[in-house]
Amino acid sequence: MAEGGWFSRLKAGLSRSSSRLADGIGGIFTKLRLDSAALEELEELLILADMGVECAAALTGDLAATRLDKDITPEEVRETLAARIADILDPVARPLVLDPSHAPHVVLVVGVNGTGKTTTIGKLAKQWRDQGHRVMLAACDTFRAAAIEQLQAWGERSGCPVVVGRPGADAAGLAYDALARARGEAADVLIIDTAGRLHNKVELMAELEKISRVLKKLDDGAPHDCLLVLDATVGQNAHAQVETFQRLVAVSCLAVTKLDGTARGGVLVALAGKFELPVIAVGVGEAIDDLRPFEAQPFARALMGLED
Repeated sequence: MAEGGWFSRLKAGLSRSSSRLADGIGGIFTKLRLDSAALEELEELLILADMGVECAAALTGDLAATRLDKDITPEEVRETLAARIADILDPVARPLVLDPSHAPHVVLVVGVNGTGKTTTIGKLAKQWRDQGHRVMLAACDTFRAAAIEQLQAWGERSGCPVVVGRPGADAAGLAYDALARARGEAADVLIIDTAGRLHNKVELMAELEKISRVLKKLDDGAPHDCLLVLDATVGQNAHAQVETFQRLVAVSCLAVTKLDGTARGGVLVALAGKFELPVIAVGVGEAIDDLRPFEAQPFARALMGLED
C-alpha cells in the first residue's frame, strides 16, 4: 500500500478520536482568544480523549506559553497540538530491528486475551517474511485451543511454519522445542505467542518466567525482545496492563491495535509520555496492511484530523 493510502487509512481509523477532538476544540475556541477558561476546557477535553492528566497539562501549558491572551483559530490549536504531540511520540516511534547475529531473533509476544495478539503476530510474520526473513511461529498459548488454531491459520496465510503442541501442553517446553527447531532450520526470527490470563497473575507470571528461563538454556540472550500488544479501546486501562506485564516480564516494545474501533486514540500519546517504550506498530483494521510501523507525525496529524 502506498504511503498516501496508508495515511488515508490511518486517518479514517482514527476518525472517532479526531472527530471528538476537532469538534471539542471547535466548540471551545468560538471566541478565537486563548484565555485561561479556554485552556481549562481544552485540558479537560484532552483528558477525556485519554491523553492522561500529565500529558494534557503539558500540552495546554506549551500552548499557553506562546499564545495566551492572543487570538487563535481552532485550526491553529489543532496544528499546534499536532506538532507538540509529534514531539512526544517521535522518541518512541522505532521499529523492531531484527538482529541477524541472534539466529534466530526471539520475540516473546504478551498481552491479555482479546487484544489482537495472535493476529498481530501473524501480520508481523508476513511482513518480515515478505522482507526476506525466515520466520517461525510458536503456539505457546496452549491454554486456548482457538489460539493454536488461529496461529496455524496465520502460519498458512504467511507461509511460516508453526510449532504446536496439544492443548494444555507445557508452554515452556514447547518454546524450548520451537527454539531448537528454529536454530536447526536456520530461521531468522522466532515469534512466540503466549497466554494472557490476567485473572490469575500468579500462574501467568510463573509461566512467563519459566518460558524465559527455558529459552536461556539454548540462548543466554533469549528472548531478545518482549512485545506487549495493547487494545486501544481499553483507554487508560492500557496503563495498568503495561505496569502489570512489566512486573511479569521485561517488556521492550509495544504494538497498539484496534485504533479504528475507539475514540480513545489519545491513549497512545499518554503511554509514550509515561513509559517511553518503543511503539513498533499500530493497527487500524483487520486487513494485513492495516498493521504498519508507527510514525509520529502522521499519527499526530491524523489524531487531530489534519491532512498529512
